[in-house]
Amino acid sequence: MKIRLLLLLALLAMPCFVFAAAQDEPTIYVIKQGDTLWGLSERFIKDPNYWPNMWSKNSQVTNPHFIYPGQKLRVFPDRLEFVPKEQAATAPMQKNVAAAEKLQTVAAEKTYTLYGTAGFLAENGFKPYGMVIGAQHDRIVTGVDDIVYTDLGSDRPAASGDKFSIFRKDVLVNHPMSNEKMGNKMIPLGTLQLTDVEKKSSRAIITKSFREISPGAYLVPYKENRRREISLKNSANDLKGYIIESFSGAKVIASGDIVYIDLGTSQGAEVGNMLYVVRDVTIDQKYVEGRIDRLPQELLGALVVIETGEKSSTALVVKSIDAIYKGDRIVSQTK
Repeated sequence: MKIRLLLLLALLAMPCFVFAAAQDEPTIYVIKQGDTLWGLSERFIKDPNYWPNMWSKNSQVTNPHFIYPGQKLRVFPDRLEFVPKEQAATAPMQKNVAAAEKLQTVAAEKTYTLYGTAGFLAENGFKPYGMVIGAQHDRIVTGVDDIVYTDLGSDRPAASGDKFSIFRKDVLVNHPMSNEKMGNKMIPLGTLQLTDVEKKSSRAIITKSFREISPGAYLVPYKENRRREISLKNSANDLKGYIIESFSGAKVIASGDIVYIDLGTSQGAEVGNMLYVVRDVTIDQKYVEGRIDRLPQELLGALVVIETGEKSSTALVVKSIDAIYKGDRIVSQTK
């Protein structure tokens, strides 16, 4: 009797199992010329920001800039998966990968929206436009709607109504590899607007405050419309450098963090360049016996340049597959 009951329960469960399996059966889509990771994510799962997940979970897509016509994609309700090459028996463009790379790039379509300022490195020779020299009632710390005084006057020139961004000069950043002095980290504090202007000084009101503002803070001209769209663009040069510091100062860097890199306009870096974070793989040499010269690099993530200086730039980490650290290498092309 007990055995019959178990068999009956198993039979009753079978239709549910078959139905669930059928529901999870993916649709197969063949990538065509003009498709992008960005566009496919938006089309099939209504989330254009899903594409980095496809990149990180699919070993075929080593470089997210390139996908190839003929590749097959499994489409689930909540995810997209590339069909491994060995399972895709006849991929039309596999015989000419070099030509396929020229057909497809996601860089032209992907954009990132930035709000406010991410700070920057004040390189050698940097001079602020002015400074906060005091506050009403001799306050040491001020915030929104507080009155402060600046060394900006009509001889600078400056006028009533002019707006300025406020920064704090922070730690000196040394290159993690060469120990070269790269500049001081500048932390955004807020904004102010001049109200009364004398020849060499002025009164101002703080209009925005991200952090505490004190006398000695630096002033730089305010840029209107801090909401910016950063479009990806291919780098004109083969860029290679290092992450030299993070905005937060945290030891471990991840997606969404702001970092500073040792590539600037003098090296050919431009706003919108996507760079990849890579790390050399090391193994115990006692197992090598001289047969292996070099291992493939480990791809850790990607970042996009959002502001450039002469020898350094500010960048946004847009993907991190593993923990990223100060001193990790960045390249414009993966091998």
